[in-house]
Amino acid sequence: MITASTTSRSEVIKWMEDFVGEKFSELLKTVEESWQPADLLPDATLDTFFDEIKDLRERARDLSYDLLAVLVGDTITEEALPSYESWLMTIKGLPQDPDNPWMKWNRGWTAEENRHGDALNRYLYLSGRINMREMEASTQYLLADGFDLQTDMDPYRSFVYTSFQETATNISHRRVAQIAKRQGDQTLAKLCGHVAADEARHAKAYKAFVSKIFEADPNEMMLAFEDMMRKKIVMPAHYMRELGVDIGKTFGHFTDAAQRIGVYTSADYTDILEDLIKEWKIEAMTDLNEAGERARDYLIALPARFKRVAERMKAPALEYKFRWIA
Repeated sequence: MITASTTSRSEVIKWMEDFVGEKFSELLKTVEESWQPADLLPDATLDTFFDEIKDLRERARDLSYDLLAVLVGDTITEEALPSYESWLMTIKGLPQDPDNPWMKWNRGWTAEENRHGDALNRYLYLSGRINMREMEASTQYLLADGFDLQTDMDPYRSFVYTSFQETATNISHRRVAQIAKRQGDQTLAKLCGHVAADEARHAKAYKAFVSKIFEADPNEMMLAFEDMMRKKIVMPAHYMRELGVDIGKTFGHFTDAAQRIGVYTSADYTDILEDLIKEWKIEAMTDLNEAGERARDYLIALPARFKRVAERMKAPALEYKFRWIA
């Protein structure tokens, strides 16, 4: 066990290797037991393929405009996976040995996440509701433009970010599944439900990583949590744009659509923060230095502040015509 007086981030990351290996086995699935996009969509090898596509297109015809916009935005976000893997691989202090538990986690996480974009993209293609070329251009933009998550490649800040972000994507995909079911599309509901379940497992793992860091280095972990919340958690697709649109402009319209139909709202942001404060037992944390105590007190008071702001916010009424939707 390392002690607070000797703690450095690299020591903590090294100390956590066995723990990460345990979470790898517990919270990632093997390829053999994983679902695949082909399990959820029409099978081109069957004689019933075209009948299944016809049924899928008929159900997709009744999906609302805002739901389609959110679904496309979610798909583009998932399809930018190469950027996220590259980011995780360059976090300071993570060993580069391919057999190290941290690298095995990164590869396993990437392998699971890769199925999400594949499944959603294929559904949208078959639905006949989407201008695929426009959507594909937005995906290429997002990969080419990159992103700035404001984590400074610091593992503590990075795992606060992934804990928050994976929880947010679980909420978003789960809500899309619920709305799709209400609008009569069981195929889309099932698909998004599977994606949401993956995101829930991933969120659980990253939250556990932060909990473990708090055991070894509570002051620095508290300061990292505070810093990320002062900066505000930005979504990984915050640079999203369409052809002919300035960088980041489309993302604002995408989030407006999500807010309008209740897929992801300012209230959800606050709820996630409250859940993380509870998960990491922030209020009960003692034996902190002066800076750590100030950070703890700031975090404890933050949800109430966010709620006051959210109460004054109105659902965005602006309707935007996305180039993605045929």
